[in-house]
Amino acid sequence: MRRRVLLGMLTMWLAAGCASTPAPAPPTTTLERIKATKTINLGYRDSSVPFSFVGPGQKPSGYSVDLCQQVVEDLKRDLQLPDLSAKWTPVTVDSRVAALQNGTIDLECGSTTNTFSRQAQVDFSLTTFVTGASLLALKDTTTTNLGGLRLAVIPGTTTERALKAAMEKSGTNVQLVPVKDHVDGRTALEQKTADAYASDREILIGLALTAQNPTQFALLDRYFSYEPYALMLRRGDPDFRIAVNRSLARLYRSGDIVAIYRRWLGQLGAPGALEVATWAIEGLPE
Repeated sequence: MRRRVLLGMLTMWLAAGCASTPAPAPPTTTLERIKATKTINLGYRDSSVPFSFVGPGQKPSGYSVDLCQQVVEDLKRDLQLPDLSAKWTPVTVDSRVAALQNGTIDLECGSTTNTFSRQAQVDFSLTTFVTGASLLALKDTTTTNLGGLRLAVIPGTTTERALKAAMEKSGTNVQLVPVKDHVDGRTALEQKTADAYASDREILIGLALTAQNPTQFALLDRYFSYEPYALMLRRGDPDFRIAVNRSLARLYRSGDIVAIYRRWLGQLGAPGALEVATWAIEGLPE
């Protein structure tokens, strides 16, 4: 009897001990998850030339993609994770915010404008580029007067909002033609279902340069908006945001950003005063 009592007490003690040992807590921050999985999830666009697009070998390419790759290299060193790997996932205008919020991606490497309305849903890195919305058209299209023109634009973008505001302010009557992405906008011009395509100026230049016949396009000397690009990430994760910003600031301070600019935008000439000023302002000290 005594032996059975002792065995019962021992069993109860062991069970209590096991129950009191908590299971390891799952990672709660992006950096903790990166350390645990040795993987960072990056989002890219498939046709935002020259910032984020599918390049040779079907690999993500472009100015913003290079910035994110530098972030990965810095995290390898700062977190002491030499085998850290990057998993790339394509996102669209409609899916990019949700992909961050649901954890599909940790960082969006595209051509997204930092706005207060978006800051209500996501967070942003330091400014990576500054541009503005303009218009691309075929050379034989008469665009001196925008009234009555069919203007293609991606719905839900800052370009669409800026275009609507500019037309309302000027009292100009135009027909907006919705397109799904930048390539679709260029196709609308080529097939003459739209008279002009509205988007950020550098993207319009990239669309023209990568077309089968670049000489048929003309870029209008008009700006409709101010578009400060930044890398997009989840809200409420300050340590990861600081890690991303530290990497970008190093890139700006060192001057290595110029080589990335030349690789993707060098055909437009040397960096302008606006780009240089942005890098100088955002190259924060440690």
